[in-house]
Amino acid sequence: MAQPEAWLRGPLEDVDPMLMPAAHALVQAGEDLEQAASDLTVEELWVRPGGAASLGFHLRHLAGSIDRLLTYARGEQLSESQRQAIPLEGQPGDPPVKAATLIRGAQAAIERALAAIRGTPKEALFEPRTIGRKAPPTNAIGLMFHIAEHTQRHTGQVITTAKIVRGLGLR
Repeated sequence: MAQPEAWLRGPLEDVDPMLMPAAHALVQAGEDLEQAASDLTVEELWVRPGGAASLGFHLRHLAGSIDRLLTYARGEQLSESQRQAIPLEGQPGDPPVKAATLIRGAQAAIERALAAIRGTPKEALFEPRTIGRKAPPTNAIGLMFHIAEHTQRHTGQVITTAKIVRGLGLR
């Protein structure tokens, strides 16, 4: 019998109840990524069916966006290396990166986000934060929930695109 979804397994240790939904979403994403993409070949990982973004892009972007959003959650601005990494997220590399490597990177980023959730004191949740050079306003709790929401969005795209790619019969 399959395990229930993360949010149905009860509270996560050391996570404030205000942030529990975000933490559960991140845990679920990490599990779903492994299940959806771990057996993909390099060709399947980097194909762009119908012009859609590749699975490799989604996995790399997921990790990179978590890293960038955590930077903003700490009240910092992106480094030059973070900015330079953005346009490379859709590039397979030479040799092309394999699914296991990208999944490990995404799951490590998810673990960093969970650590940030656990390490954010309740009194800091509504501290003002800004995003990027244009600096639209948000706060720490908004960023934590956006990290979870954005991660779930790309996880859903990985799940769906993986099904499409498998249907192409590239193996």
